Amino acid sequence: MIRLEKRPTPSKMWTYLTPIVAVLLTMIAGGLMFAALGKNPVEAIRTIFYDPLFNEQFAAYSRPQLLVKAAPLILIAIGLSLGFRAGVWNIGAEGQYIIGAVVGGGVGLAFYPSGSPLIFPLMIVAGGIGGWAWAMIPGLLRVWFNTSEILVSLLLVYVAEQILASMSLGLMRNPEGGGFPGSRNFQQWDAVANVELIPGTGMHWGVVAAFLAVIGAYVLLAKHVLGYQIRLTGAAPRAARFAGVSPSRLILTCMGISGALAGLAGLFELTGPAGQISIDFNSGYGFTAIIVAFLGRLHPVGILLAGLLMALTYIGGELAQFMLSVPAAAIQAFQGMLLFFLLAVDVLTNYRIRLARTDTKTGAA
Repeated sequence: MIRLEKRPTPSKMWTYLTPIVAVLLTMIAGGLMFAALGKNPVEAIRTIFYDPLFNEQFAAYSRPQLLVKAAPLILIAIGLSLGFRAGVWNIGAEGQYIIGAVVGGGVGLAFYPSGSPLIFPLMIVAGGIGGWAWAMIPGLLRVWFNTSEILVSLLLVYVAEQILASMSLGLMRNPEGGGFPGSRNFQQWDAVANVELIPGTGMHWGVVAAFLAVIGAYVLLAKHVLGYQIRLTGAAPRAARFAGVSPSRLILTCMGISGALAGLAGLFELTGPAGQISIDFNSGYGFTAIIVAFLGRLHPVGILLAGLLMALTYIGGELAQFMLSVPAAAIQAFQGMLLFFLLAVDVLTNYRIRLARTDTKTGAA
């Protein structure tokens, strides 16, 4: 009989091995899935993980896109990781991402067609505030009425999607767009266009913000009293209360930071790769960032690496769809497998697998 035995302390070895083993198991299971779909599994895995970086036919486009795709994932995941470490579960970053883009974009459009250099910084501030305000709804409800921030933040994603559709079809619709849904194109507005800072690299202001978020989170967790409170609350909530940590204040702080970073991610995506507010503006970054946060072990540096890996699956997945006719749903399932195996293997961090003989008469081990 196989049973799990609780470890006295979490295994440091499995803490570091878990993401690696999860990725390998995902490749194996994904290969079986691709084989079931009638695709060559080795070719599919190579197309997703190898070709975007090392195949010169595609690398000129794919390498810059790696930073473009990774930036919003890293930015959102950093904010989520702070809350997850403290036991605050913000699952609705997708909604905060949307609202940040809508609010920031709305502020920008209010000044159209001004060429003032102050508009873009103002939009950044507005985008962060929009995401922060949307995250405060589940945060305040948790503090005041002890509601589940998981359910409230998740349900607010659907509200945000309706607001996005309403803005695309109504208030923010481009008056010169021939009646088609969608706002003006921010990429064509020089004052707010979030273009590449270094041509050919994919580096724009959203990428800079993501790297700054990684550095800031690392310093916060390692050197600041708030980081200590976050780590203490996650490890021992009762001890944190005795140490004077205010649960309500910590909940609002973590929700606010994660919401603001998600809002910034939405704003940078709006003024950069996406270009406009549209019905299909949201692309699931808020949910994928949850995988990135856990794959990175809720550590800023780990999240940076996990964000780049997940961005690679996005780019490689698109390439596999184009080159091998792999269904888009299969790529989404492949990404979902990563979280599944990550959580499954993570059990070994706190438990050992033991084999025990079972008495055939009594059934006792």
